[in-house]
Amino acid sequence: MERPRAGGLNATRRRSGAPALVVFALFTLFALVTSACAARGETPAGAIASPSSQTSLPASPSAGSGRSYGLEGHQPLWPFGSVDEARAWQRSYRSGGHAPWHLSADETALAFARYLGLKGVDRVTRRAVTDGEAHIGVGYRSPEGIGTAAVIHLVRIGDGADAPWEVVGTDDKELSLTSPSYGATVGDSPVTVGGSITGVDESLRVAVHQRSSAAPIGVFCCVPAGGSPGRWSAKVPFQGARDSVLTVVVTTGGHVAEVERFAVTGVRTG
Repeated sequence: MERPRAGGLNATRRRSGAPALVVFALFTLFALVTSACAARGETPAGAIASPSSQTSLPASPSAGSGRSYGLEGHQPLWPFGSVDEARAWQRSYRSGGHAPWHLSADETALAFARYLGLKGVDRVTRRAVTDGEAHIGVGYRSPEGIGTAAVIHLVRIGDGADAPWEVVGTDDKELSLTSPSYGATVGDSPVTVGGSITGVDESLRVAVHQRSSAAPIGVFCCVPAGGSPGRWSAKVPFQGARDSVLTVVVTTGGHVAEVERFAVTGVRTG
């Protein structure tokens, strides 16, 4: 019978334990690297980054609960004409996931610019969003860089976590539309509109929109304007008004982009 060599049994035990020590050391090293990367906001090589999104959407259609959002003195310009219409959309979203973009303030603001026919206004330039209110800058790219054409004011209307966003106006600075006043009732055509503008060699186009029409129901072009600030006014003819709320939009551009600034107001029909 062959005698075991000196130290054979102990050596075998040491060899069998070595892989476990190596695995433990590698695991410890990986954990340390992962923790360090996480502290720096990095993803270590070989790891799978968690998905993220710029838009806060519910994980799935749900009944929603909690807070109810109303218009609170704002005019419902687009895409809904009332809180009841927003709730009708919520029911269709909860049952079949219809048109989830209503849950994104960014997407709603950009879609509003498309609804107004503002060519080249195709990107979000700034954003400030709270639980029930948002101010979204939308703008354009030009040879001089990214420009903000307007800051769109939105509020949530409806009930619960899936209450959609509604455009209620714009935050006006360099270009404003102050007449007729916001929420005023307008009578027969034409409607007298006006405001102020800071700039030189401006040419203003004014249009009247209603949600139920694909095209403007009234257009006036163009009003020469300028100054620091300069007053402007125009009489805009319109026809076919059947919605209770109309959107009046004034635009200017032509220097570096077709639409460089715009402002809106909401008025009511008699």
